[in-house]
Amino acid sequence: MGTQQSRPVTLRTIADQLGLHVSTVSRVLHAKPDESLRAASADTVERVRRLADELGYQPNPHATSLRTRRSNLVGVLVPRLSDIVLATIYEGIEEAAAEQGLSTFVANTGDNPEAQRTRTKMVIGRRVDGMIFGDAHADGRFLAEVAGRGIPFVLVSRTCADHPSVTCDDYLGGRLVADHLLELGHRDVAVVAGEPYASTGIDRTAGLVDRYREAGLPIPAHRITHSRFDVPGGHAATARLLDTPEPPTAVFAVNDFAAIGAIGALREQGLRAGADVAVVGFNDTPLAAELPLPLTTVRSPMLEMGRRGLRMLVRLLEGEAVESERLRPELVVRASSAPRP
Repeated sequence: MGTQQSRPVTLRTIADQLGLHVSTVSRVLHAKPDESLRAASADTVERVRRLADELGYQPNPHATSLRTRRSNLVGVLVPRLSDIVLATIYEGIEEAAAEQGLSTFVANTGDNPEAQRTRTKMVIGRRVDGMIFGDAHADGRFLAEVAGRGIPFVLVSRTCADHPSVTCDDYLGGRLVADHLLELGHRDVAVVAGEPYASTGIDRTAGLVDRYREAGLPIPAHRITHSRFDVPGGHAATARLLDTPEPPTAVFAVNDFAAIGAIGALREQGLRAGADVAVVGFNDTPLAAELPLPLTTVRSPMLEMGRRGLRMLVRLLEGEAVESERLRPELVVRASSAPRP
């Protein structure tokens, strides 16, 4: 991460040094000549302009053009809105957008790269001010294309390269699961790791694997398998993990729905979740606490993720420099995780 001196001078830089609100600085620097005195007092206008000149402030040309012809419309892309996690994140985006006087619309991509390109082209065609992506792929190729076109955007749920994002601290969440399972005495743990291109699954798995390695209990490769983020995916992945002479004593599924699938696969093998095999999920969707066997899981701040993502995009549109945010998760212990038999 660069030093403060190496970062571009932004509206926030000027506002902080002068003790002013960013919106005041923005109005002064982006007002027409005959409007500047109406934006603030003559003394404030002079102070802002002088410091901007001293620091070499350069307005973001794309953001400036947006201010003159804003559509007040934000496009959101998600893999599938039928997923309660993504729907909750979008609810947060929509709430924050309404507070900012913005409108949003959402498109599903099915996590398909070709659909991502098609939907993004459609969204840009509606002259949005900016975009929020909930379907980032770890390889980053597609987002590099979008960034190259100068489209302001923010990621939610998943991270990718150094693009601005608001996510759960998924790595920490994986470590919280590891600490819990280690405390319960589980030495042989399997992981239903989600899709291999999603940072959520990658980071959650890494958090648990690293913590177990630190405890002197490295998790072998055959105990980690990928799956879709849904019940059938978790069921199929767990069935593969159980196809060994000695089943694991605990299963960490990086998504609550995959964890529900894992419970079904255990039942098919005559194993009882929460008794024979501990099961832990991730996200704490509303269903997790209401299952016949309440699910131990990691609570992800889904609604707040969406709200902060929209606010970050607004700051980006105002020409501010933004930094990615990782929100703290919380382990919620329920009946599906029990001590090692």
